Amino acid sequence: MLYFVTYFDSHYLIKGLTLYRSLVRHAPSFRLWVLCFDDLACETLQRLGLPGVIPVSLKDFEHGDEALLRTKHTRSRVEYYFTCTPSLPLYILKHWPEVDIITYLDSDLFFFSDPLHVIHALGDNSILLVEHRFPPHLRHLLEHGIYNVGLLVFRRSSEGIDCLNWWRDRCIDWCYDYVEEDRFADQKYLDDWPTRFPGVVVLQNNGAGLAPWNVTGSDLRLREGKVMVDSHPLIFFHFHRLQQIRPWLYDPALASHGACAGFLLRRHIYGPYIRELRETSRWMAAVDNQTLGHTGSIRDGSRGVEPDNMASRLSMKIKNARIVINMILRGQLLLVIQDRVM
Repeated sequence: MLYFVTYFDSHYLIKGLTLYRSLVRHAPSFRLWVLCFDDLACETLQRLGLPGVIPVSLKDFEHGDEALLRTKHTRSRVEYYFTCTPSLPLYILKHWPEVDIITYLDSDLFFFSDPLHVIHALGDNSILLVEHRFPPHLRHLLEHGIYNVGLLVFRRSSEGIDCLNWWRDRCIDWCYDYVEEDRFADQKYLDDWPTRFPGVVVLQNNGAGLAPWNVTGSDLRLREGKVMVDSHPLIFFHFHRLQQIRPWLYDPALASHGACAGFLLRRHIYGPYIRELRETSRWMAAVDNQTLGHTGSIRDGSRGVEPDNMASRLSMKIKNARIVINMILRGQLLLVIQDRVM
């Protein structure tokens, strides 16, 4: 049995459920705890009653945790989410004694193969980290951390618990969405863990943790229909800041990292994920009469617009259309037709 934990609010519900569906497809047997940051997310998960999913309400999670609650009104919404990150595995270990190893997952991850390949790499150690693996032209991003918080593995051991408690104390003291001295959010604190704590292992499998910030530094190939990353099968991709701009248009957040979506990225990585997002959205609409989590499109209405203004807006639309077409051709935006990334 594998044990995972993640968190999201109703705005990220579709992505969180898409992560779950990828685990169902690739993990042999698992439980996934979800800290729900709003009532709508929690009520929806409770109604769905998905096998292996255990919703945790924010009220239950915060109950009796005065140190955590004191930070809530001093931080933005996302900063409070970051502040909660180390407290969440501790909460699971405290309330479910059968959990021997807990794996934290960001909700915008998606598994392409069995997560056991990652968890087995923990071996007899207590803490597993995944590097960002920034290529040379993105080395300046190291100010945000050597390691990525997106996937972390902790064993129920003195080393694992000590590390989580230390991290929680740091995040309660300072956890903001900007770089200050040698700190950034909940993430930069991970930098010295290999020397600060015993039992820390850094994952050496480049098939785990592929993301917009390291695709340009990775050798991506297809082998018998499977994506290989530096000769390792792709295990999971971190779809950081993927945004739906229109029902047929997505921003993969590659351009800001000096990357573009070539054929392999479009058809074999972003394509399957976007198709799964859209299937999850339709499934949610069918079973729960709600569609949550996608970025909505803003429709430009023409009713009541003066002729001169109409001409101006039409000219702007034509100009914008040319920009969009060029960005699609350069692989900076993704065009989706009938659930297929073109």
